[in-house]
Amino acid sequence: MIKKEANNKARVRRHLRVRKTVNGTANCPRLNVFRSNKGIYAQVIDDVTGTTLASSSNLELKIKNGGNIEAAKAVGKDIALKCKELKIKNVVFDRGGYQYHGRVSALADAARENGLEF
Repeated sequence: MIKKEANNKARVRRHLRVRKTVNGTANCPRLNVFRSNKGIYAQVIDDVTGTTLASSSNLELKIKNGGNIEAAKAVGKDIALKCKELKIKNVVFDRGGYQYHGRVSALADAARENGLEF
């Protein structure tokens, strides 16, 4: 249990380090990713006003097993389609302190394939 807490503290530290340089604006909002063992979540955030413009998750899409790559691809596709409806084309990708691998990269690739640019 203690190792899990240390891993999350290290992830939060990495995320804060990345957040020093990655900021979303109205023209180019931030695409933030959070993953847990059971799910994956994505938000498009305008950091200037502090508002969430669009969000998607495996829970919203009614995908039971959100801890796999297929769910991450579905969430990436859904968030890209929601951004297209809001006429958002460019985003800044915020991997949330996670390694750009597996579910995180699958979500990013699916978002790119469906029209988001980053």
